[in-house]
Amino acid sequence: MAQTFKAAANISPYSELPPICARLFEAKAAKGLTFDQIGKAIGKDEMWVAAVFYAQAKLSPEDLEGLAKVLDLPSAQIQAELGESWWPNRAAMGEIPPRDPVLYRLFEGVMVYGHAIKAVIHEKFGDGIMSMIDCKVNVTKKPDPKGDRVILTFDGKFLPYAKW
Repeated sequence: MAQTFKAAANISPYSELPPICARLFEAKAAKGLTFDQIGKAIGKDEMWVAAVFYAQAKLSPEDLEGLAKVLDLPSAQIQAELGESWWPNRAAMGEIPPRDPVLYRLFEGVMVYGHAIKAVIHEKFGDGIMSMIDCKVNVTKKPDPKGDRVILTFDGKFLPYAKW
C-alpha cells in the first residue's frame, strides 16, 4: 500500500542525515515497500537495508544500482551521493539518552541489563567483546496471548582481547 511521506529535514533523525536519505524514505513510502521487501529485491537483510536508509551502512556499486531500480530513483543520483566518496556514520544520532520511546527502551535495556549481559558473555566466552562489525541483528514478532512479543537478536562474533 503506497503512502505519502515527506521526511522533515528539520526533525531528528532526518535533520542529521544526508539529503539522499530523505529521498530514500520518500521513495520507499511512495512504493509501499518494507525494508524486508527491499532487502529481498537486492539480496540483503532487512536490518542492513534499514541501516542504509539511516546512513549507517555502505552500499557496493551493485547494491546502489539495485536500490535505485527498486525505488525508481535515478541511479546516477544515488551513485553520486552514496557512492565511492561517501562513508557511513555509525555513531548514535540525537540525544543521549534518546527521547524516542523505542530507542529509549533499547537504551534502558542496556543500562539495566548491561553489566549482567557482560558478565554472562565473560563467563561463556572469556575476556573479550561482541563485535558490532561482524554482527547480524534480527527483529522477529512472537504472538503471545498477553500481547505480541518483540524478539531482538544480536548475533555477533566474539572477539577476545589480545594479550601481549
